[in-house]
Amino acid sequence: MPELPEVETVRKGLAEAWTGQRIVSVEQRRPDLRFPFPPDLEARLEGATVRAVQRRAKHLVVHMDDGQVLLSHLGMSGRWTLHRASHGETLGVYHRTVNAPDAEEELGKHDHLVLRFEDGHVAVYTDPRRFGWIELHHGMDEVLRGMAHIGPEPLALEGTMDGAPLWSPHVLAQTLAGRRTPLKTALLDQRVVAGLGNIYVCEALHRAGLSPRRQSGTLVRGADQPTERLEALWTSCCDVLKEAIEAGGSTLSDFRGVEGELGYFPHSFRVYDREGQPCQGRDGVFCGQPVQRIVQSGRSTFFCSACQR
Repeated sequence: MPELPEVETVRKGLAEAWTGQRIVSVEQRRPDLRFPFPPDLEARLEGATVRAVQRRAKHLVVHMDDGQVLLSHLGMSGRWTLHRASHGETLGVYHRTVNAPDAEEELGKHDHLVLRFEDGHVAVYTDPRRFGWIELHHGMDEVLRGMAHIGPEPLALEGTMDGAPLWSPHVLAQTLAGRRTPLKTALLDQRVVAGLGNIYVCEALHRAGLSPRRQSGTLVRGADQPTERLEALWTSCCDVLKEAIEAGGSTLSDFRGVEGELGYFPHSFRVYDREGQPCQGRDGVFCGQPVQRIVQSGRSTFFCSACQR
């Protein structure tokens, strides 16, 4: 599933292409994804101009000039792809810019929603597994009510949705105080922190030298104050996310940016998906112990038992 860095990468690409552009036509090519498409989606979006593209957790939040808000969640395999017209020409279908930049092809069976913009470019939402979903709200009040359960944003990024609460070591300490939940499981809880997923939790725990099995509450001292190790974990989470965003996210199977580009953060993986390979260590000290894999809450956890306590 795309995590915060992947969704932020998509958001930046869409914001650059969509902001200030009017939607001239909408083509809905099936009745549903994970959930049914909003009623009258085509009629409600046609003629609207995109005012801004923001992100909240793993949701894309698209503000329209008429007050409507489009929410897009990529699910497991969803992606938005931009197809740009050559020399300002309007595309009748769209160009596949990655494999055949000069060849026009018909839409594929997994291309479920098509937005055509006034400047001639086309945006296609593709989702082979159809675990993604799209909502269209009349205003931000509806959006905020629907997101009330989501935890704070880990990074203060330019594209973060207005009014989203921000994360800090003290907020994390208050959330984890008294918990016996394994640290890995707690950090995957979107009520604890928004947008973190399996890849980046594994990487952050390794950088912080903390075992994924460790009880969450052991990182909190009296009066719900953060310990030094909790502050180190918070820093590691933020650093990993920043580096992954700079690398364009992580492409493991389905993920692509809006122009078809790959995410290169897997080249920086220290433990994720490296079972049996030697741990590269922490703080410049080589370890060499084999990376282990266990299953926690149905998800694979990769870690080094020598480096992480």
